Amino acid sequence: MAPTSSYFAFFMSLSMVAAIASATYGGYGSHPNPNLVKPKLNKEKPLSTMIGVQGLVYCRSGPRRFPLEGAVIRITCLANDGYGYEAAPFSFLSEATDAKGYFFATLSPYEMQDNLKIKECKAFLELSPLETCKIPTDEKQGITGALLASYHYLSDKKMKLFTVGPFVYTSAPNSGSNY
Repeated sequence: MAPTSSYFAFFMSLSMVAAIASATYGGYGSHPNPNLVKPKLNKEKPLSTMIGVQGLVYCRSGPRRFPLEGAVIRITCLANDGYGYEAAPFSFLSEATDAKGYFFATLSPYEMQDNLKIKECKAFLELSPLETCKIPTDEKQGITGALLASYHYLSDKKMKLFTVGPFVYTSAPNSGSNY
């Protein structure tokens, strides 16, 4: 009698599982329940547009200030990972400044690690090619980091363009004023 009772319990529990599954999924061949909320899958990367950073770098020698060709700027960003935790900071460099002291740097969504969301970026003086003008000043936060705060959106390039500086190197220690 015991085997019959355990078979009966097994078939009853199997029937209940089938009934619950049928109620939950609408039964075989039925249409999906329109009241169920489907999760939205966001396949877009957190950085959806390109970031551009531009500015000028000068050398100050005594009272004279002139464009510094060949200088490099470092942009350092803080980001959160896909779970909202702070990720390790990352940096990228500008191209060397041209003869007018102009620099430009870009960061595209495809250069980012998956699921990183940028919180904040700052631009810093990184390198001067002139031995006679290689002491960075904190003018426009060249040493402490100029926060990338406001931008112009270039719709044709799908780019947020930030402008920082002008940054200044000098030949004499402590000759940089802060403004």
